[in-house]
Amino acid sequence: MTRKSLLKNSSGQVSRRRFLQSSMWMSGAVATGVGSWVLPARWANAKGPIKVGIATDLTGPIGFAGNANANIAKLVAEQINADGGVLGQPIELHIEDTASNESVAVGNVRKLVQRERVDVVLGGITSSMRNAIKDVIVGRGRTLYLYPQLYEGRECTPYIFCTGPTPAQQCDELIPWLIQNGGKRFAFPSANYVWPHVLNEYARKVVEDNGGEVVLEEYYPLDQVEYSATVNRIMNENIDVVFNTVIPPGVGPFIKQLYEAGFQQRGGRLSCVYYDENTVNLNAAHEWEGLASCLDYFRALSRSGEDPFSAKLQAAYDERYKGDVLFTAGSAATGMYRGLKLWEAAVSEAGGLDRDDVAAALDHAKISHGPGGPAEMVPGKRHCKMNMYIAVAKGGQYDIISRSEMVDPKEC
Repeated sequence: MTRKSLLKNSSGQVSRRRFLQSSMWMSGAVATGVGSWVLPARWANAKGPIKVGIATDLTGPIGFAGNANANIAKLVAEQINADGGVLGQPIELHIEDTASNESVAVGNVRKLVQRERVDVVLGGITSSMRNAIKDVIVGRGRTLYLYPQLYEGRECTPYIFCTGPTPAQQCDELIPWLIQNGGKRFAFPSANYVWPHVLNEYARKVVEDNGGEVVLEEYYPLDQVEYSATVNRIMNENIDVVFNTVIPPGVGPFIKQLYEAGFQQRGGRLSCVYYDENTVNLNAAHEWEGLASCLDYFRALSRSGEDPFSAKLQAAYDERYKGDVLFTAGSAATGMYRGLKLWEAAVSEAGGLDRDDVAAALDHAKISHGPGGPAEMVPGKRHCKMNMYIAVAKGGQYDIISRSEMVDPKEC
């Protein structure tokens, strides 16, 4: 059964019924309300567990990504607990569904902070979701927040730490490669929310600094699925590279319509910086053949044997969570892993859970192993250095064609 049939209803969204039927991470979970689950630790001590809040899109158009986040959070928590916990205390996960709906998310995240009194919150996938929930967490809630997704940058709010790639990490190497392997005339078809607007501002500068030009830049409602006018402009204006930031549910129809117009067949290059192995079922493989992405991890690293740690982590995930909700970078799952392990290191150094003490330790936290390689916070910047990889789609998989080590996020 494909992810489409397993997770999505006729509108392309993950329904609650489908989610309840298919979510592998729910083994051992206790439902505590609508959209609320607790994954209790299997052991305890006199101090009780450390409560970790996970807020992610378990249902909605990007539920496949949110479920991957919940899966990896459970796997990491179980590994930490098996090694004796943090400060000798086990981790207890409290998971809330943000449901791709900001008003729902605010209410559910408020439960984590006010009712469950979690010590940290990780999650949020889209930037609009991060902006909706962050004040509930770090402002009124006075709790630490780790945001795991690749994003547009400029999030410099105290007590928020970002563990996914930034525009500098994704664009500084990718765009020159696109110009060399595609051409100089760019189109920026985009979803109309904060991530594409700010990312495109950065990407445009990199394009122009490298001798290219942005011929077309358009923004569409998040639920738009018909793109014939845009596709016609791309074809008529001889666009070389389509740098896409349309997101589900619109991205699948857009890529299909672009392919059917003959864009790739005439030599055009398609690029999308969040595309990973969790998005492969959104289109037939031939429709996104040659697509170039730039992320902090691709499964090809595990297949090739060059990264034994990633291979072991990938194998553990695949063994536990069989099916189509995959551990990938564009779905924020790598940032979720990185965030939990950096937070663990910070709490261990701080020797307690005081927010200021943990934040001070997290400011320079490092991990020597993670998906795609090591990671470390840039002191004073609350963003991570990490390895980055350019990969190109071939036959429904990605081949890595370029690697950059410990790339600076250039933020804050």
